[in-house]
Amino acid sequence: MSNSSRKGQLELGINRSPEKDRNFHLGGRSFYFFDFDDNIAFLTTPLILFHKTDRHEVKISSGDFAQYHQSIGKSGPYADYDLDFCDMTGTFRNFRDHHIEDIEKLQGKKQIFVQDVAEALGFPDFQWKGPSWECFYHATFNQRPLSVITARGHHPETLKDGIRVFVQNKLLPLEPNYLSVYPVSHKETRALLGDAELKEGTAELKQRAIRASVETAIETYGYNPHHRFGMSDDDPKNIQLIAEEMTRLKARFPEMSFFLIETQHGNFVKHEIKLGGLRGEKVENLSQLSFFEEDRQKS
Repeated sequence: MSNSSRKGQLELGINRSPEKDRNFHLGGRSFYFFDFDDNIAFLTTPLILFHKTDRHEVKISSGDFAQYHQSIGKSGPYADYDLDFCDMTGTFRNFRDHHIEDIEKLQGKKQIFVQDVAEALGFPDFQWKGPSWECFYHATFNQRPLSVITARGHHPETLKDGIRVFVQNKLLPLEPNYLSVYPVSHKETRALLGDAELKEGTAELKQRAIRASVETAIETYGYNPHHRFGMSDDDPKNIQLIAEEMTRLKARFPEMSFFLIETQHGNFVKHEIKLGGLRGEKVENLSQLSFFEEDRQKS
């Protein structure tokens, strides 16, 4: 990445002063939950579809997969293709960790996710920064407790290794204050979420991860009616089930605030979860540095 690209992000950090949580004076904390792909960043990691007859492979982006995955094999542009769920050779093989020999580690070989993050930084900012990047930067800069909840199947430490590349390249000022990391296709993580038999879908597992993260937040930082929680995602099915889970959490913790941010198709739509339903507004992603701290002082 060019020095000029890095300089712009560094200047943004230099001109900022750390800010307290919106409800800090009341003892409340702001918790940020992020999907990674097409939210924090756009990576070139491809998914692989297999033709039904001759099994030839077609690569598609995570954005296209989010848009078409419910119709793959049934209708639309990928009606003649199937998914393959083998972690080593199938559709999601690039979204899983692979064994790296010790000698390869000494030679600097990294997991695919870490490589893909590093490769993305060779492109201009507007190509790799996702619609929630500024929110992610804001949360990291101010050390808000944050969770990464992603459909990827890497080990949680691999996700942290990839995010550390942003720090090493001066695009983040320091490492995030992790509340939790849930790659919900990672087998050990699925077991931790109560899906040891590997029967649940991604959206359902994200629901469980959100619930577990809220419970961890309260366990770690104490119960406070002024806590605020926000989650961003781009997949329509995930968004629907995230809204359902946050509605249940709102009923369980009615004094706390819950927000859902849709980032599909380049939009940035913020919904507040109310006991009587959703309240939504479309906002400009480039100026939306915070999920839900509306009265924060912008630098």
